[in-house]
Amino acid sequence: MTKLTFAAHPFLLGFDQLERLVERTAKSGTEGYPPFNIEQSGDNAFRITLAVAGFREDDLSITVEDRQLVIRGRQGEEGAERVFLHRGIAARAFQKAFVLADGVEVAGASMENGLLHIELRRAVPETVVQTIRIARK
Repeated sequence: MTKLTFAAHPFLLGFDQLERLVERTAKSGTEGYPPFNIEQSGDNAFRITLAVAGFREDDLSITVEDRQLVIRGRQGEEGAERVFLHRGIAARAFQKAFVLADGVEVAGASMENGLLHIELRRAVPETVVQTIRIARK
């Protein structure tokens, strides 16, 4: 018996990459660190906020790789001579990835009070009506 997947439905032409996209999303950093929020900040605008207490702007990198927003954090080795009696503040490296839909672009990023804000915007495509002529053979 052949398993029919969502992307293989005959009315969904050109969506063959959808299944791979879903698999990639499932693997893209489901770990809970650092905690984050995703909010809709407008009709076609979104904001991802990550709690990155203890990280400086230089410790963070934000890239878009193949429609995937990737945020990486790695703290420097400053203060290696410090002796902690208790260390409850995480200082570990992280990577968070979010798959972006076609037309969604990163509009900017800012940092405020230990929170990294990444602004996303979706470009609204123009509605195009195309008439196809039928050729006579």
